[in-house]
Amino acid sequence: MTKFRQATEDDAQALIDIYAPYIMETTITFEDVIPTIENFKQRIRDISKTFPYLVAVDDNDKILGYAYAHLYGPRAAYAWTVEASIYVDRNHKAHGLGTELYQHLEAILKQQGVVNLMACVTEENENSIRFHEKFGYKKVGTFEKVGYKFNRWLDVTWLQKTLNPRTDKMTTVIPFDKLS
Repeated sequence: MTKFRQATEDDAQALIDIYAPYIMETTITFEDVIPTIENFKQRIRDISKTFPYLVAVDDNDKILGYAYAHLYGPRAAYAWTVEASIYVDRNHKAHGLGTELYQHLEAILKQQGVVNLMACVTEENENSIRFHEKFGYKKVGTFEKVGYKFNRWLDVTWLQKTLNPRTDKMTTVIPFDKLS
């Protein structure tokens, strides 16, 4: 049975092991150098201050995938908008794990008061576009040939989903560690 928990710094190597093939073999991420363990630990620390950084683990506590959200932009006006990301171990794709991870991530973000979810997807990653559309995301724009990886220019599509209603007076997003 799959369980979900908040990532810790001790998970950094396992997360890198999942992420590295995406970096080295795909255009799913535009990173082209595998992050160091210290860099990945810092990412976990930074994101976890405010938002969930979830890992899915099996009965032996082996990490099968992870999902997280971070602010869409640094300005105060973006306080209610986050970008979501997900990476699943290649040996556990197409078994519903990504769906479960996103369901858990979205449930927490909704409790926090996040309004808008954004997903940035390489246009050729049609599986990810369909995955996000299945979750109610809508395509809101495509930037043509803005990324360059593996000796070719790539388009990027942004998808958006409204998680909580917009009002004229918004309350502050509740930091992840302050949820009851």
